Amino acid sequence: MSSSATHKVGVIVGSQRSVRAGRQITEFVVETIKNVDPAVNVSIIDLRDWNLPMYDEPQLSTLITSPEQYAHAHTQKWSAEISSYDAFVFVTPQYNWGYPASIKNAIDHLFNEWKGKPGLVVSYGGRGGGKAAAQLKEVLQGLRMRPVEQTVGLAFPSKEFVLRATAGEDLDLGSDEIKAHWSKESEELVKAFQELIALLKHE
Repeated sequence: MSSSATHKVGVIVGSQRSVRAGRQITEFVVETIKNVDPAVNVSIIDLRDWNLPMYDEPQLSTLITSPEQYAHAHTQKWSAEISSYDAFVFVTPQYNWGYPASIKNAIDHLFNEWKGKPGLVVSYGGRGGGKAAAQLKEVLQGLRMRPVEQTVGLAFPSKEFVLRATAGEDLDLGSDEIKAHWSKESEELVKAFQELIALLKHE
């Protein structure tokens, strides 16, 4: 990224499974959007690295306005991390018609750290994960974030691909085959990210 970057966008890996496709999908998303605007620094936030417990703070997050007010060190660190970003891209799988508990738990640890910031939802799965995306977008609205109207769904190209993704195998997402399969979605992703940046620059 350019050293002149003035805005930070965190791209959140929503899956914490021990075997997962989420990190690869997130890296594909980052590769697609990272050069859209040289004034925007894009980096990955992997929920597996944070390994947050189920929300265990004694106070409601809506009542807390600074990291020091949290009782637990892990929440204080998570608060500081999220506070350091200006906007977010949430990359989510679809589990049983919904988004995973890992994302909801990470979100619910905080409130004011998310409030007012632009957000974009990118989903993936056998059919693209549209139901999960719609639910997560509604949660972002409840957080009083400013979600991009369009969500982007990355539908897997075949049943064989689904099985490879489920097994955590290398999906070769940089291949010409995948680039061709997701060419329309990549264009949608760039457009949606441009909308995110527009929201970011017109606070």
